[in-house]
Amino acid sequence: MIESFTLIQINEAAKKFFEKTANRTIIAFHGNMGAGKTTFISALCKSLGVEETTGSPTYSIINQYKTAGGKTIFHMDWYRLKDEEEAIAAGVEEALYSGNLCLIEWPEKASSILPDDTLHVTIEAIDANTRKIVI
Repeated sequence: MIESFTLIQINEAAKKFFEKTANRTIIAFHGNMGAGKTTFISALCKSLGVEETTGSPTYSIINQYKTAGGKTIFHMDWYRLKDEEEAIAAGVEEALYSGNLCLIEWPEKASSILPDDTLHVTIEAIDANTRKIVI
């Protein structure tokens, strides 16, 4: 599936994304720096009822959010990880196998610890305001 959206349409795109990826709990987002991974994940969290401020967990590795319905979402950014061992030490396996929704940026940094049923998504910047999502 390939979808394009502008930044003005990001909230609508986030809702459509979950309609098409229902029942997936681990979603790995690939894309170049500045492609919009964090921005799209923030829109996804908002569409699920997260009211707190969301942002990149670049330094903390894992941010945890609660939806309005009390469900947990883990937002992970593996950009700063050196390898799988560092990912495990940071607690990412516990999040991955918790049964909660996990949204992961830079998954290639520790790809061997991702479960086989991980949904891989690529986000690509078309121009300053338009993004393409490939699932």
